[in-house]
Parts: sequence; C-alpha cells; structure tokens
Amino acid sequence: MKKLLNFLLLFATLLLFWVWLNGSLAADVLIIGVISAFIIALLFRDSLAVFSGLNPTPRALGYSVLYVFFFIKELIKSNISLAAIVLSPKLPINPGIVKVRTRLKSPMGRLLLANSITLTPGTLTVELEGEWLYIHWVTVESTDINAATARIVAGFEQYLEVMYD
Repeated sequence: MKKLLNFLLLFATLLLFWVWLNGSLAADVLIIGVISAFIIALLFRDSLAVFSGLNPTPRALGYSVLYVFFFIKELIKSNISLAAIVLSPKLPINPGIVKVRTRLKSPMGRLLLANSITLTPGTLTVELEGEWLYIHWVTVESTDINAATARIVAGFEQYLEVMYD
C-alpha cells in the first residue's frame, strides 16, 4: 500500500510540474504529461521516493506549507545579514565548522534539513552522520552543540518533525 501511495504521489508531482512548465491544459499536452509522468514514476518509483516517510495527514500538509514560508523568511533574513557582512568595511566574519544535533529520525527529513541549511546563505552542511550535522557557519556565534543546534536547526526541525517523523 505504501509503495502504491509513493507511486501515486510521485506521479501526481511529476504531472503537476509538467502542466506548470508547459502552462497549458490542452488535451495533447495533458496526454503526453500523463504518459511521461506514468513511465517515470513506474521506472523510478523506488529511487525517487521523495515522499517516503512523509506523514499523509492534514496536519503534516499544513506544516509543509508553513515550512515553505518559514524557509523563505529564513532565506530573506540570512541574505540581508550576509549582505550586511559583505558590505561592511570590517568584514565581521568568524567562520568555522560547528557540530549540531537533529532529533529527526526519517532519512528524508534529515536530508531536507541538511539541504535547507545549505540553501540558507551563511551556512553549509558539510556532513550528515546519523543524528549529527557538521555545518560551516560564516559567523560562528557559539561552538556549544546545544546553542548552535538551537540557532541553526531548531526552526527547521519544528516543521520537519511533524512532516516526517
């Protein structure tokens, strides 16, 4: 049942992207999209399990939407912060690698966390090893694991826990 659900979610996602990229609901475009999405979902149903571990609940869906807004907010904040650092004549950076912990159990949740951190300017996930993430941080504020985890990980994790664990 779970494999069927993953297949259907992958198929629907591919079809939605197809329609979105083509910008048309014409019959010929939809037919090609359905065929293409079906073949890709069939061939890659196990290796493209983007939704594996995703809780199929209304609460998780709501948190997914909130996660996108949270990510955009963090992206804007970190862009402004990094721009201020770069434009400052003193260039007030304190780069370093910090070790942080995640409570997430799902591999997909951890992957999404690591990628979200990397996509946020000023931080880069260097390694993901079990519950530990090693993050390059342009302005290290604390090397304490708990403080760094609270500053970098906790915001993303509050949404990902509901979505994936």
